[in-house]
Amino acid sequence: MIMAVSKTVKLVKIPGLLRYHEGLKLQQRLWNLSKNHRLNYLIMCEHSPVYTFGKRQSKTDLSGEFQRLQGAGAECYATPRGGLTTFHGPGQLVCYPVLNLRNFKHGAKWYVNQLEELVISTCYQMGVRAERCEHVGIWTGNNKICALGVNIRARCTTHGLALNCNTDLEWFDKIVPCGIAGRGVTSLSRETGREVGVEEAGEVLVREFQKVMECSVVT
Repeated sequence: MIMAVSKTVKLVKIPGLLRYHEGLKLQQRLWNLSKNHRLNYLIMCEHSPVYTFGKRQSKTDLSGEFQRLQGAGAECYATPRGGLTTFHGPGQLVCYPVLNLRNFKHGAKWYVNQLEELVISTCYQMGVRAERCEHVGIWTGNNKICALGVNIRARCTTHGLALNCNTDLEWFDKIVPCGIAGRGVTSLSRETGREVGVEEAGEVLVREFQKVMECSVVT
């Protein structure tokens, strides 16, 4: 049977603060649906405070680092995504596209490029000039405004991006964000000089997602 190609993406907005392990379980459930039925989803949420570690770190002994960071009041998880250590928490817009790339007729390189374009375009619409650099993520000058880390299995995506809106940036002082020394972090609120919340940024991002991915987002 030939399955119809769909570029419709179901928006899944999670109210309140989502614990990281619950987000992992949700991604896995939707990944199974995406793989088996060629469906597409866009999860949008805010996490309770958590530090996550990329797959390059997962094979090392992180117990001491976990203990130190848990003492600061955050959970810690080793994950299968790309990248190194980062923070997720209140005031940060986290987006997990769960897409079957067969529907988009493109591969991993295209997908990562489009995610970068999505963030740059979203920031631009909110009055912030953001760009790529030699490091992973999206930057404003010397400061990272959005972390990126994806996992692709069976041509279906999980994990995604974390855009700082009105995040308490002091959480990042406890780590070397994404393993990049000598650089800082910033947020939409800091860059615009006004309070920019997750809800406002999320509305802009969904609009830009439809343009960049050439798809329709439905609720």
